[in-house]
Amino acid sequence: MNVIPNSLHHSDVTTMLHPLTDARVHEAQGPLIIDHGKGVHLWDTEGKQYIDGLAGLWSVAVGYGQNRLVDAARTQMEKLPYYHLFAHKSHEPAIRLSQKLVDMTPANLTRTFFTSSGSEANDTVVKLVWYMNNALGRPEKKKFLSRIKGYHGITIASGSLTGLPTNHRDFDLPAIPVHHLSCPHHYRFGAEDEDEAAFTARLIAEAEEVILREGPETIAAFIGEPLMGAGGVMPPPKGYWQGIEALCRKYDILMVADEVICGFGRLGTPFGCEKYGFTPDIMVVSKQLTSSYMPLAAVLFSEEIYAPVADNSHGIGTFGHGYTASGHPVACAVALENIAIIEEQDLMGNAARMAEPFQTGLRALGDLDHVGEVRGAGLICGIELVADKATKRPFDPASKVGLTAGNFAHEEGLITRAMGDTLALCPPLVISQDEVAQVVARMTRVVERTHDWIAAEKPA
Repeated sequence: MNVIPNSLHHSDVTTMLHPLTDARVHEAQGPLIIDHGKGVHLWDTEGKQYIDGLAGLWSVAVGYGQNRLVDAARTQMEKLPYYHLFAHKSHEPAIRLSQKLVDMTPANLTRTFFTSSGSEANDTVVKLVWYMNNALGRPEKKKFLSRIKGYHGITIASGSLTGLPTNHRDFDLPAIPVHHLSCPHHYRFGAEDEDEAAFTARLIAEAEEVILREGPETIAAFIGEPLMGAGGVMPPPKGYWQGIEALCRKYDILMVADEVICGFGRLGTPFGCEKYGFTPDIMVVSKQLTSSYMPLAAVLFSEEIYAPVADNSHGIGTFGHGYTASGHPVACAVALENIAIIEEQDLMGNAARMAEPFQTGLRALGDLDHVGEVRGAGLICGIELVADKATKRPFDPASKVGLTAGNFAHEEGLITRAMGDTLALCPPLVISQDEVAQVVARMTRVVERTHDWIAAEKPA
């Protein structure tokens, strides 16, 4: 790319370090600069239009250009642009949002703690659970169970819970006591001739073996996304969550549902735990909480957790944890209006209705060469590209097949995300049936172009 001096491109590549990006490749390639958006569409600075097939980062539920959210932010900015929640202070937006979240999540979740991101929220989960167990006289009960390919954030504790090697490598992670269980993805990790029921049974047996080996008295919590997102869009095998919940109840282990991607209708239900039939002790929400118009996240938890934490704060004299922007009034006001839009426009219902043409249209790609599996639920889908369909043999990562397909998607006017050789789609919940058809048509062309490129280039 020819980068013009003193341009936005030049300033980008000479002043910024981008997250989850090869910095040296970025220096040569430069950024795709997004200029504005409306509904499910985005436009770059060159005027090219795209369907945002990833809803930002799995998050822009109500689409772009929602003036109600702009107005909510402006009104709150004019009234009270900032105040904190430390030392007995509060404000109306945080109080109303806390009540709203308690009202709409499972009945056992009665308390909220606000942060600015899912990573901060999962860091808070770790500290909250440790604090609680110290308060209960169980200082050894500190280990977490997570899953390989699970994603829970990028800070030190949440990054440790994440089960992706590139998020650990050379960061000295994991840095907290966490055991990563096998990834619950039958297509990729099921044994030969092992059906889904046997695969589920094996994973539950493995989890119990780890609990018994480590000692139940040392295991504090199990954390998982109801449907795994950033690791490759992987729905759980049937019966998986019921088996995990039974183990957690048997061995007094807290269940943490990371609903950062699944929450607020993504799967066609309010929350992923409801779709898959389990009841968490702690829930983490972010992303679609504000449609990412403002940074905000929340940890919801039960009274059984709150009581010893509150007692311990009384004994110490404070709960010594919090952020300057915890429950930021502008972010909370935007969240309240965002949830109102989701409810008034029945966007959770729209996700359930659009799931059928979305999933059916994309699953038809499974008949094409080099498509190993198409998987998902609601308005989230992953298309995994493979070197050999019969054996499920993946491409050599050095071939960068997924990135090449992602570049074809940009050319076709579709923004997707390549996670290895799995292409993820997760459009805004406002998407229409016609727009779903456009997504399917564009992704079909992407896969066909990728097939032709593979035939010509013969990547390993």
